[in-house]
Order: sequence, then structure tokens, then C-alpha cells
Amino acid sequence: MAWTLWIMIGAVMAGIGVATGAFGAHALRSRVPADDLEIFEIAVRYWMYHSFAVLMCGFVATRIDTGLLRAAAICFIAGVLIFSGSLYGLVLSGQRWLGAITPIGGVLLIAGWGLLAFSTVNSAG
Repeated sequence: MAWTLWIMIGAVMAGIGVATGAFGAHALRSRVPADDLEIFEIAVRYWMYHSFAVLMCGFVATRIDTGLLRAAAICFIAGVLIFSGSLYGLVLSGQRWLGAITPIGGVLLIAGWGLLAFSTVNSAG
């Protein structure tokens, strides 16, 4: 039944992605420098991509539900929270040191894609 959880989390994440994208487009456009707006847009883009990745884990789990697949979903969720979250924080707070945390999220996102690939190849039969 884990697949329903991943689909629900992915859907909620996508809704949050739309909301933060709208916030960036409307509330931030005139308030932050163009470079920071670009950073915010990258954070939104990665958030949305990985919302769909979590949804994908849910759909794949209807056929193949493995520990590796669950680990992939967790990596996507943690990765996007750290990657996009640190970029959101950097732009909204002006605390540039948050950029140093961003690569940790990126590594988790890469790990999630690897785990997703490996879980499906390993379970193919």
C-alpha cells in the first residue's frame, strides 16, 4: 500500500510547486534581483520535476514494490527539500551560505534516479 502514499506525497508536492512558482512569478518579480529570481525559478523547476519522480515511484510500486524503490522515493523527497529548500531560503533570506547546502540535495536527487533505475532493472523478470 506504499504506492498510495507516494502518489499522495507527489501530488501534494506538485501543488506546492505550482504555488511557489506563482509566488515567484507574482510576488518576487519586482522585489528580488533578476539573478535571485532565476535561482528561485530553478528551485521551482527541480521541485516540480521531482514531484513527478515521486508520483512515478508510486505508479511503479503498483507493479514492483521494493525497498530500493521506496529508498528512491525518499531520496527524491529529501533531495528536493534540501536542494530547492536551500535555494528558496537563499533567495528569501539573502543568506548566501545556504547555497553550500544545495549540492547535498542534488546528490540525493541523483541517488534517487539511480535507485529508481536499479530497482526496476533488478526486479524485471
